[in-house]
Amino acid sequence: MLTLVSTPIGNLSDMPPRGITALQEADLVLCEDTRVTRKLTTRFGIETRLMALHDHNEQRMVEGVLKRLHEGQKIALVSDAGMPLISDPGYRLVRAVIDAGLPLTGIPGPNAALLALQLSGLPSDRFLFAGFPPSKTTARKKWLAMLDSVPATLIFYESPNRLAASLADMSAVFGPRTAAVSRELTKQYEETKRGRLDALAAHYDERGAPKGEICLCVAGPLPPEAPSEADVDAALGQVLQSLSVREAAAEVAKRFNLPKRSVYQRAIILQKRESTKEE
Repeated sequence: MLTLVSTPIGNLSDMPPRGITALQEADLVLCEDTRVTRKLTTRFGIETRLMALHDHNEQRMVEGVLKRLHEGQKIALVSDAGMPLISDPGYRLVRAVIDAGLPLTGIPGPNAALLALQLSGLPSDRFLFAGFPPSKTTARKKWLAMLDSVPATLIFYESPNRLAASLADMSAVFGPRTAAVSRELTKQYEETKRGRLDALAAHYDERGAPKGEICLCVAGPLPPEAPSEADVDAALGQVLQSLSVREAAAEVAKRFNLPKRSVYQRAIILQKRESTKEE
């Protein structure tokens, strides 16, 4: 069985009891950096063997790990902090385990993206974790433009050194949206700064790159303003010159995202009004 174990983002004491048990009972613990995970296992007296699995060796590690699993070994996978696979290694291995029909489970725990969302003050009923933006401005703006119309709070991870530039590009692409920058979540210097994208960009450009890991939440697009009655009448008046009442109502309803029935009733009123004028 392969068990995905979430590890503390900050204080090692936050390690969930089920996670400690999973690491103790495992035959092998796969981790990004054995030096980082050794601090965790030492803290809880866990003597399980550690083996590095990261972006550079994951592909060639898969076959050996699958062999161990087929032999009945228990293997745990952890990242340096947070949930495995969330902008961390492990996807190739998990995909291979699933394809091989081997058992897979997970032990939940801290996740910087979700915690940042909770602290942001932005809508949390719908959100999209977008990961790391491209490092170069041109590619980043093009990538952000694809997210511009997503009707959800957007969550990004970002390097401290690129934070100000990313915020500026987001302001240019998304406009004056509200955002929140969280860093060092659950650690001693945890901080969340909220404001408009342009103001946050100016703040970090002036203050310089902050220290620690960064998670950025950005509000989704504002809903379009409802059209006024005058806007609807003007649109109907234009299309009624060449379309039937039903066709005109359908086109205007689609244009303004309005109920067809109400627009149709308005079109009938306008048509009758024009007929009365002609008489």
